[in-house]
Amino acid sequence: MTDTPRLEELKRRVQRDPASISFAALAEEYRRLGMLTEAIETCRSGLLRHPAYTSARVTLGRALVEVGEYDDASAEFEQVLRSAPENLAAIRALADIHRRRGEIPEGMEQYEASFPPVEAPARPSLHVPLNEEARVAQPAPSVPVRIAVQSADVAIDPEPQALVELQAFLAAIERARRDVTFQVYR
Repeated sequence: MTDTPRLEELKRRVQRDPASISFAALAEEYRRLGMLTEAIETCRSGLLRHPAYTSARVTLGRALVEVGEYDDASAEFEQVLRSAPENLAAIRALADIHRRRGEIPEGMEQYEASFPPVEAPARPSLHVPLNEEARVAQPAPSVPVRIAVQSADVAIDPEPQALVELQAFLAAIERARRDVTFQVYR
């Protein structure tokens, strides 16, 4: 494979200053071009001088995966995660290694770690102690709701299609707090 102009420029930079962090870009370019042995050697050499350079470790790990050295690649990605626990490239690469090894549950667990936690959408509810009155200045819109008594509270649990109307209703209650009396029937 012939060297590209970008590859030539990166080689010159690293030759001019072997202690620079340009080795990581050179290694990544080697990896993209399929020159995996060169990518691995360049990363390992540069990481001797810059052992905390996370992106170089990710490049090394990716190149090791591509040549099938999963144990060494896993070690690189795990080291990245020790210093940068939310590094998505390392998390997803470890998931890919598990998948390639046929370790599907471990791979799914690792892959799921790469997504931010999903919070359930807030469901509006109104809890009013029994026998307490609330007043609203304007008549409330007609809203289909289910009413459930929970201990000493009344909970309004809306059907999905009534959510918008219920939010307007709750806003009206909060604004005025008069002219509506909540009654609980047992």
